[in-house]
Amino acid sequence: MAKTVNILSDAEIALVRESSLLVGRTLAEVAGKIAPGVTTSQLDRLAETFIRDNGGLPGFKGLYGCPSTLLISVNQEVVHGLPGDRELRDGDVASVDCGVLMNGFYGDSAYTFCVGDVATEVRQLLTVTQECLARGIANAIVNNRVGDIGHAIQEHAEAHGYGVVRELVGHGVGRKLHEPPEVPNYGRRGQGVLLRDGLVIAIEPMINMGTKDVRQLEDGWTIATRDGRPSAHFEHTIAVRAGKAEVLSTFSYIEDVLRSKGELVS
Repeated sequence: MAKTVNILSDAEIALVRESSLLVGRTLAEVAGKIAPGVTTSQLDRLAETFIRDNGGLPGFKGLYGCPSTLLISVNQEVVHGLPGDRELRDGDVASVDCGVLMNGFYGDSAYTFCVGDVATEVRQLLTVTQECLARGIANAIVNNRVGDIGHAIQEHAEAHGYGVVRELVGHGVGRKLHEPPEVPNYGRRGQGVLLRDGLVIAIEPMINMGTKDVRQLEDGWTIATRDGRPSAHFEHTIAVRAGKAEVLSTFSYIEDVLRSKGELVS
């Protein structure tokens, strides 16, 4: 039996936007700090302090037993990497996923950062993954279906020879971090849940340089590529609208910081 999706009012969507913008500002703080030699736990502490100082609560911490504010996944790690004493190294890429709870509503977004001098082919993976996100968002409009989003993402990723992770998907966002419907990054046009005005979802392509296959590491959290090749992850929270989706989160704060550091590569 299909699970009921929640349609939010404009006032509720505005609250999701507030939470999502705080996520973007938090990730911009991470952007300012991330560099070779920095540990993932340092980034996690920075993010938690910033969120609390700005009136929010870490959206992940304590949820499903999650011990951290950020989930930081490095190189072949796809998602759900736990922060710790690991020092980032020159040439790494790090997906940083962040959630905020504020005013009773969640925001959720993720960005994959380059650490120092990253190989051209890995930068290309990041570029294509961002393009996949944009194509998914372009299909998140009234009277399309969830399958239209997934198809657009899958088609673009596979055209570049990349693998699209199947086991992990996007999701509805609202008073809970994870609500129906599931939003896979693969699918068939015209299939799946009908998209209605006011449906708020997180679209989050997880794209592997190699095959689509993944495995769970011994910590019980981290998901990594089975072939050990890099993965990229970008995520926005959006509201379905007629004609054009309303993007509630933003990368603009992150990009401003990276641009000031001379690290923004389009």
